[in-house]
Amino acid sequence: MKKVILISIDGMRPDGVTGCGNPFVKRMMELGSFTLDAKTVLPSVTLPCHMSMFHSVPPERHGIITNTYTPMVRPLNGLFEQAKKVEGGCAMYYGWEPLRDVSRPGSLRYSGYIHSYAAEATDGLLTDLALARMEESHPGFVFLYMVETDEKGGHDNGWMTQPYLDRISAAIDNVKRVWERFGDEYTIIVTADHGGHDRAHGTAMPEDTTIPMFFIGEDFTPGRELHGVSILDLTPTIASLLGVEAAPEWEGNVLA
Repeated sequence: MKKVILISIDGMRPDGVTGCGNPFVKRMMELGSFTLDAKTVLPSVTLPCHMSMFHSVPPERHGIITNTYTPMVRPLNGLFEQAKKVEGGCAMYYGWEPLRDVSRPGSLRYSGYIHSYAAEATDGLLTDLALARMEESHPGFVFLYMVETDEKGGHDNGWMTQPYLDRISAAIDNVKRVWERFGDEYTIIVTADHGGHDRAHGTAMPEDTTIPMFFIGEDFTPGRELHGVSILDLTPTIASLLGVEAAPEWEGNVLA
């Protein structure tokens, strides 16, 4: 069994992460495998994308096609449900309240929520909470979600504007903090849920549907660029690393 932390940086485009000017982006590419052309699902909207991320099926199967949660007509287990008995349990720290529904009641041992506009740098505060919990309890699986790139960067200012790029760089600084403290203990996976254009997202445009991913850990080849990757591949890959059984309905592939 490996311990895993999945970090989702909302609305992070590949050209945004490579163009934000943060030197740790290049370091992530050197430390592990990465892709700059992974594909998300349609509609390229936050809740549908994260439901697909955690359940490894497209929206037409899980049924969530807007940012409003509706119970699945044909329920299937997601990553949290499959991994809830992993040694150390599961933890989730997030800055957008509707994401609470990516896990079912009883599947989390630890969680923390801070509204994204409660402070100037809520992504940093959430990272602090996750790091403190990892230091104290060492959960087997941790999900850290950062939303300021999307809300305060993309929607408030526009994708690929300087404020948007600055929000990405701040998020990458938080990733660096996780790696510096726990890179020897945890496999670190960094992803986006979707991209964006102008001040919106949700379309089939490449700017909205192409996302970056980074995989840092002993199961991944340093410096290797991956292609043909889907957001559906994240949950099967993480389950394999954790040593837990995949749900039979999952459609993605194991990348490790």
